[in-house]
Amino acid sequence: MAQTTPKHTQTVHGWAAHDSSGTITPYTFKRRENGVNDVTIKILYCGICHTDLHHVKNDWGITMYPVVPGHEIVGVVTNVGSNVTQFRTGDRAGVGCLAATCLDCEFCRDEQENYCEHAQFVYNAVFWDGSITYGGYSEFIVADHRYVVHVPENLPMDAAAPLLCAGITVFSPLKDHNLLESKGKRIGIVGLGGLGHIAVKFVKAFGHHVSVISTSASKEKEAKERLGADDFILSTNEEQMQSKKRSLDFVLDTVSAKHSLGPILELLKVKGTLVVVGAPDKPLDFPSFPLIFGKRVVKGSVIGSIKETQEMMDLCGKHGITCDVEVVRTDGINRALDRLAKNDVKYRFVIDISSDRPASKL
Repeated sequence: MAQTTPKHTQTVHGWAAHDSSGTITPYTFKRRENGVNDVTIKILYCGICHTDLHHVKNDWGITMYPVVPGHEIVGVVTNVGSNVTQFRTGDRAGVGCLAATCLDCEFCRDEQENYCEHAQFVYNAVFWDGSITYGGYSEFIVADHRYVVHVPENLPMDAAAPLLCAGITVFSPLKDHNLLESKGKRIGIVGLGGLGHIAVKFVKAFGHHVSVISTSASKEKEAKERLGADDFILSTNEEQMQSKKRSLDFVLDTVSAKHSLGPILELLKVKGTLVVVGAPDKPLDFPSFPLIFGKRVVKGSVIGSIKETQEMMDLCGKHGITCDVEVVRTDGINRALDRLAKNDVKYRFVIDISSDRPASKL
């Protein structure tokens, strides 16, 4: 499954949380030497995902401290293993959530390794050699080439970074439901945050009518004027919700807070599909009547395969799709995490790992 274990001799400077306070501080650790199947990537930018916030504070009870977060990683290849043919030194490359899988189950063999039962993640996981994985809040990363993608030359690296998690999380269910090929469907996007805003961009690029569904009336202007949404539905307005019943073919729910799926299901046409990609820390309210009386389907989805991720990156290059980001220096990580907890960002924080530019206003 894995090659001969390389020694962990490379010193790396990064940023880690050491306890459930979630405070990020400079941290020096070791990475493995570049193996025959590896590429080493000098990290230029790393997105800050809501998952990072959960991990640094141990919200899910699974954090192995010290934890170096970050799974929206972009940079430049600096070293290539002897078995690697699709990457060369100097290539623009990206690493998302996956660090390793079993390579031998039905999902790995079918290029759906994101569903491998033994998948290990880029941080807070255990790699093939038994070492703890450390993520992209660091100077460089050594990654098995099978979990690395090319970043198109025309995409700005900072705005491309969140595509490696936020982007693929919303792209995968759109692809699964043939929404890349079919045109003119009526699509609803619940929530207009890091995931929701890029979902709107995808849906518009793929030729569909998009409605943003939000609890915040203030989001209407940005949904329509900034992102080009066709419609806005205020989910706290009962009259609006009633007027839009049975109007949508497909709904993507990106909200990470506890809420009821009942009113959202009512927006779907008969036989419509709701896909949940948000991860609330408490169970969702899920009434059965809107489901059974509309023959509707509720599904979940999580990231995508490496093949899908490369397809997404290529399409983003073709359509010029990137995330709306606020770039922060490494000394601004804690302030960014605090603001993220308050949903105070449009729409994704990205760390400039080299921090050689002036800090954004926090």
